[in-house]
This record gives sequence, C-alpha cells and structure tokens, in this order.
Amino acid sequence: MSGAADFAHRLPLDRIRDGERIELRADEAERAAVASRARLVSLDRLDAHVALARDGAAISATGRVRARLQQACVATGEPVPAAIDEPFALRFLPEPGGRAGDDELELGAGDLDTMFHDGAGIDLGAAIIDTLVLALDPYPRSPGAAVALKQAGVIGEDEAGPFAALGALKARMSGEA
Repeated sequence: MSGAADFAHRLPLDRIRDGERIELRADEAERAAVASRARLVSLDRLDAHVALARDGAAISATGRVRARLQQACVATGEPVPAAIDEPFALRFLPEPGGRAGDDELELGAGDLDTMFHDGAGIDLGAAIIDTLVLALDPYPRSPGAAVALKQAGVIGEDEAGPFAALGALKARMSGEA
C-alpha cells in the first residue's frame, strides 16, 4: 500500500522539527480513495495524531491512527462495521545507498517498523494507510456468516480439528460398547 497518493501527506525533511505534533484528518475524497484501494465497503473516519522526533536524517513518528469503517463479510459480502484505534511507532531512514532497486534488504526484528525515505521527505500518509490496513480484520464476519459457510459446505474448526476427531472416535466407541 505504500505510496498512497490517495492520502498524500509528504513532509519535506528540511521542515520537520524535533518534537513537532501533527493532526491529520482525511477528507471525504481521501477516505473514498483509501476505501477503494483497501477494498473497504466504506471509510467514514480516518485521522491520525503524530509526534515527530528527528535525529539527523532519521525521523521517528509515533502516534495513533483511528478509523471507522465497514469491511465486506468474507462469507456473505454484507457490511461488517469496525473501529480501528491503533498505536504506531515508525522510523524513517535514508534509503540505503549503493543498492540496486531489485536487491533484497534484510531487516531484523527491531526493524519491522522501519521505512525508507528518499532524502528529501517522508511519506507520512502512506505510513498511516499501511498501519490502518495492517490493523484490519483479515476475515471479517457478519452475524450470518456461520450459517452461510455451513450452507456452502465449509466445516468449522470445532468439526475439523484433532479434538473433533477424538470426540467422533469416542462417540463411535461408546456406541459400539
């Protein structure tokens, strides 16, 4: 999702002050674009509260992203309302030099929330959208989802797991005794 021009909030590095606080609120057009891109039924609210810290060319952004939205149920397609209130802590570092564009860069566990910038600015909007998308329920379910899945022949974990197999074996053995 990076490079989200639909919620573009690019901050020039030379204008970022250590300790700066930013409040971002998506307007209707931005919310519609983000909803379309993230395959949401609707996005009624999207805002972020961000505190920036600067250490040379490294920028840290901490804060919260809040959203009110609807996702499509994985079984029925019906709208499933959701509220997101997700904290984030990101580091923006200069793009490593001397790398070919297709080379892989290995990141350690402490680098999972590290993004790179081009030396001119950071794309705070794209980082916020990435945070939002990662906070979404990957399998949203409406109240009618269980019935729809059962009608489609999808069995539940309680029917397919190892304990279900043991329960069926136990029931069969009790019937034989």
